[in-house]
Amino acid sequence: MIVGNGSVPEGAADVIDAADLVVRFNMTPSFPASGHKTDVLAVCNTGRPAKAMLSSDAWLDSEPVRDCAEIWSVRDPEKFRALRPHLAVSHPELGDFCDDYTEGFERLAARHDKVHRIISRRVHDAVDAELSVQEPGDYVVPSSGMVIVAHVLSEPAFAADTICLAGFSHEGWEGHPFSAERRLIDSRIVSGRLTRLSSPNASSPSQGA
Repeated sequence: MIVGNGSVPEGAADVIDAADLVVRFNMTPSFPASGHKTDVLAVCNTGRPAKAMLSSDAWLDSEPVRDCAEIWSVRDPEKFRALRPHLAVSHPELGDFCDDYTEGFERLAARHDKVHRIISRRVHDAVDAELSVQEPGDYVVPSSGMVIVAHVLSEPAFAADTICLAGFSHEGWEGHPFSAERRLIDSRIVSGRLTRLSSPNASSPSQGA
């Protein structure tokens, strides 16, 4: 179960908590309406979101941070070092966007005996390629949710699993190509690789978008 930061259907919490593996994101704003179980916390490890999380005592002591077994840093530092000079020209207002806080999340994980992983830049590059046929328009980077979905779909360890999404509203910061991401996610649902938890009573994952 991959739980985005949007709203979840009524009754979703019990279904999400019953999943074998639950991935949540950053400040987990849908928590605890989306349940309590957190196996993996995926974090945006660059820029202002990373700085805000690591400097927040409330976040550091939050239930998802305490309970997760793994922390996944979504942004490959090498990829974002390469992006910095390009963004300095195209988006000068994002001067701190590529600031790297990966070591802070590594230390957090080590301090609490958690596994820390960095999602490979190959995943980000593959998402960019897949989005290019979905008319994404101008955007800065894919969302963390899109990158994690692509990572899970590409991992052999998850090849036989049912992968369900909840709380993916495809709305937010204008630098993410959310409309194109919705189309890409929907194509994966049609192909049978993904489901959405979208039924009114959340009694079972839905194949519909």
